Amino acid sequence: MRYAMAVDTRKCVGCNDCVVACQTENDVPVGHCRDWIVEVTTGTYPELQLEIRSERCNHCANAPCVRTCPTEASHYAAGGIVLVEESECIGCKACITSCPYDARFVHPEGYVDKCTFCAHRVEKGQDPACVSVCPTHAMVFGDLDDPNSEISKAMATRKWKSLIPEAGTDPKVFYLL
Repeated sequence: MRYAMAVDTRKCVGCNDCVVACQTENDVPVGHCRDWIVEVTTGTYPELQLEIRSERCNHCANAPCVRTCPTEASHYAAGGIVLVEESECIGCKACITSCPYDARFVHPEGYVDKCTFCAHRVEKGQDPACVSVCPTHAMVFGDLDDPNSEISKAMATRKWKSLIPEAGTDPKVFYLL
C-alpha cells in the first residue's frame, strides 16, 4: 500500500477550503498551516499561464526529514505516510532544514508539526479533510498500489508532475496537468 494525493491544477481555484478544513480537523494553531495555496504564473506577456495548486508535505518515499531526525520522531507509518511522534520530537529542527518543500513548522508546544494526510481519517477509510471538502473535486487521495483506485486511474490517464523531482525524495503528492 502506497498512499498518495493528486491535485488537478485545471480544477483548483485557490479557494482555501482545503487549508481551513485542515486547520479545523487537526486543530492547527492560529498563524500556522499544514497546507497552503500557491499561484505560479509562467510564460511571457501576453502569453501567460496561471497554475493554482494546494501544497503540503509530500510524504516522500525517500524522506530527508526521516533520515535526519536524531530521535526517529519523524517516521514512516502505514502506507508510507510520514508522521512526527510529538512525544519523541526534541524540536531540533533538523527535519525542517532538510525538507526541500518547506512543509514543516514548530508547533507552539515545541514539537515539529506537518501534514499527516489525516492518518486518523484514512485509518477509518475516509479521505483526508482537505480532499473531502474540495468544492471543485480537484483533489484525489488513495492507494497507488490499487490499480482500481481513483488516484491510480488519474495518474494513468493524465499528465502529471511532482515538485522538485531533482531532490530525489520520491514525493507522493502529484499535480495533474
